[in-house]
Amino acid sequence: MFVDQVSVYVKAGDGGNGLVAYRREKYVPKGGPAGGDGGNGADVIFKVDEGLNTLMDFRYNRHFKGKRGENGMSKNQHGKNATPLVVPVPPGTTVTDENTGELIADLTTHNQEAVIAKGGRGGRGNTRFATPRNPAPDIAENGEPGQERQIKVELKLIADVGLIGFPSVGKSTFLSVVSAARPKIADYHFTTLAPNLGVVDTNDQRSFVMADLPGLIEGAHEGVGLGYQFLRHVERTRVLVHVIDMAATEGRDPYEDFVKINQELVQYDPKLKKRPQLIAANKMDMPGSEENLERFKQKLENKFPVYRISALTKEGVRDILFAIADKLEEIPKETMDEDGAAPKEEKVIYRYHKEEDPFVITRDDDGAYVLSGQKIEKLFKMTDFNHDQAVQRFARQLRKMGVDDALRKRGAEDGDTVRLLEFEFEFMD
Repeated sequence: MFVDQVSVYVKAGDGGNGLVAYRREKYVPKGGPAGGDGGNGADVIFKVDEGLNTLMDFRYNRHFKGKRGENGMSKNQHGKNATPLVVPVPPGTTVTDENTGELIADLTTHNQEAVIAKGGRGGRGNTRFATPRNPAPDIAENGEPGQERQIKVELKLIADVGLIGFPSVGKSTFLSVVSAARPKIADYHFTTLAPNLGVVDTNDQRSFVMADLPGLIEGAHEGVGLGYQFLRHVERTRVLVHVIDMAATEGRDPYEDFVKINQELVQYDPKLKKRPQLIAANKMDMPGSEENLERFKQKLENKFPVYRISALTKEGVRDILFAIADKLEEIPKETMDEDGAAPKEEKVIYRYHKEEDPFVITRDDDGAYVLSGQKIEKLFKMTDFNHDQAVQRFARQLRKMGVDDALRKRGAEDGDTVRLLEFEFEFMD
């Protein structure tokens, strides 16, 4: 089964907790703090494996969770960092955050890696909080929560050549003739339900990967037929081969077929208009094809090269393969422009993330003040409320963030309830 789009939940590992401990060896009076730091949580990493060509492994496993770091230990021993969770994906995989729409990773080359969810930092042990003023602190941090995301994983097949055209024009037959691929072939629409890949070898020792994409129809960019589901795979191809039924066996005009398919491509992605395109005038062994080809060329006005072929008798197949190989040599894979037209220089993209407000104050129906926000929630989760000094430190941090003043401005008074996550506090002015 071919799977090319899935929704997945990923959760990186939490950091291990820091420890409150003291040296207690014989003959070492007042040995001081000796609590170690917790280990870092596991990152969730996607790594390209060129042996994969579908997202089938994600169909039955939609949750990926990294392990948490080990807690800190006595004698200043650091907790063990968790091993990253590495998830293999096929080349051409893109990862997008479903909540923000941000593109997290675009993975195209073998062994390329991307951190999809960052593991939490290990909490600090009480040794880290020792100062001349407080040489034996009774305070340690909990581990930082690991990042969690709901992501969309999408596969865009990486092929040198994409076969496009209406259903039943002979794309699958053509692919089966020029490569070792064995797609299902039948005389009805949408025989091909998933893209088929084949490696094509020319007689002059050149080779390339060709993809037979499911038949497009009018309205495909709006979701009609199977076209929209697989149009994404056209984006990665360097050259398009437009297969046209020149015998008009289904009563359609070949030139109108050509125009409609190109309109669908441009409406899906305007960049595809600049993609190099060759026309394979197929079924030239059938009656009426010669007359239709002449009319087609007149209307086309030499805008694209046309090659007469018959996938059934293999007439003209050698010539079009040489032409495809020549065109691919003009567009080196590693320097191909997004438009598929001209070489480009490699660019480094820097993403700017606007810093969120440290906290937001709202009111519940019962009158309680509710604190929320990524920064304040993380601070709360990393505080160990089993130690008084940790509670005092948390109160100081809230005051420094401006929470107290903000609550007063909202009208909070002594004894009012302040809610943070699942916990409630009493406001004291």
